[in-house]
Amino acid sequence: MPEHNDALQPLPTIGWREWLSLPDLKINDIKAKVDTGARTSALHAYFVEEFEKEGEAYVRFSIHPMQKDSTSSVSCESKIVDTRQIKDSGGHEEQRIVIATPVRIAQVEWQVEMTLTNRETMGFRMLLGRTAIAYRYTVDPGRSYLSRPGPRI
Repeated sequence: MPEHNDALQPLPTIGWREWLSLPDLKINDIKAKVDTGARTSALHAYFVEEFEKEGEAYVRFSIHPMQKDSTSSVSCESKIVDTRQIKDSGGHEEQRIVIATPVRIAQVEWQVEMTLTNRETMGFRMLLGRTAIAYRYTVDPGRSYLSRPGPRI
């Protein structure tokens, strides 16, 4: 976690939704909802399959990175760092796989833990939760896409 010192310099500001990249997962553009109400970040995943690689637990999964587009797909693989019982905004509990992967907003990149879940029917393929942005960013809930414009879709 970066050092936190409000007296020296203010944190950069991001909007309530931002374009970001997940370089290790080969996802260059994904629209994320910046959700300060969610503790954990969540990533859309389907065809989730756990397997072992060199004695360690891994997961492979697919993702439709663009909203409202179920034709483009990216296949991903990551080490499993945990499984957690997560309660969604509707109060439903679900056991989820947790991975850790770098997230890049503009030119800033850092490691984020995120859960894998099917977000096919949700408005955003990814939630960037408050743990991921703590001491890194201030969120302006009235603005969007402050870090960079997204792809033309």
